[in-house]
Amino acid sequence: MESFQRSWKGDYLFLFENLILKDFRIRYRNMSLGVLWSLINPLVMMSVMTFVFRRVIGGDDASHTPYPLFVLTGLVPFNFFTGAFISGTTSIIDNAGLIKRVPVPREVVPVTSVLSNCVHLTIQIALLLVLGAIWGVRPGLNWLWLPVIWALYVAFVCGLALGASAINVFVRDTRYVVESFNLVLFWVVPIFYSFNIIPEKYREIYRFNPVAALVMAMRNILIEGIPPAFSLVRNLAIAALVTVAAGWFIFGRLKSRFYEHI
Repeated sequence: MESFQRSWKGDYLFLFENLILKDFRIRYRNMSLGVLWSLINPLVMMSVMTFVFRRVIGGDDASHTPYPLFVLTGLVPFNFFTGAFISGTTSIIDNAGLIKRVPVPREVVPVTSVLSNCVHLTIQIALLLVLGAIWGVRPGLNWLWLPVIWALYVAFVCGLALGASAINVFVRDTRYVVESFNLVLFWVVPIFYSFNIIPEKYREIYRFNPVAALVMAMRNILIEGIPPAFSLVRNLAIAALVTVAAGWFIFGRLKSRFYEHI
């Protein structure tokens, strides 16, 4: 019995690892630069936004910090969210063959799809920290908050992916709704502008937006050198709990009918 349990756990761990690596390999298959695109994309966006908002439009509320670093602390959380959310949404359809052939917990598929984006996230966070070091950002005790806020953020996205992937099986337009939502989100997250310029009546809405909350918490830690505001950590925790519970519930209610629609 004990050996069977070890074998069962080993099989699922093997599947879990391979699903994560599969998404990563597929994304960069036949690309000459491969994983370097994880560095090139944020660098290009950072450079373009710095040129537009510092040279063309002129001025910003973050002039006391290097503007490229300010932008990058917004782009990294946003890029992870958009990439993980859309790949998680389409994960059940994309892995239809596996789901039909292998009797694994279906919840594993969207979760591993989100976690595969953590590979790109790790590369981009490393880029952020290297550029931060160049501009004088030094490690401190406040950095211990980084794993906490990112764990809550990843859990939040996993919850969204569970719910959206299940709905997408039955309503294929879900993918395009998510893509449109991500486009709108770019403008309502303080990526290229400071939270300080947001009118007071909208500030609480921003604080309850988990993507905006993470961006502001990252800036607290890396740019201001202080712990993240308690309200931001609290809101991230609430968002993670609510979305995981809701996503798990939706997925559990619909997964028994997946086979008929994929």
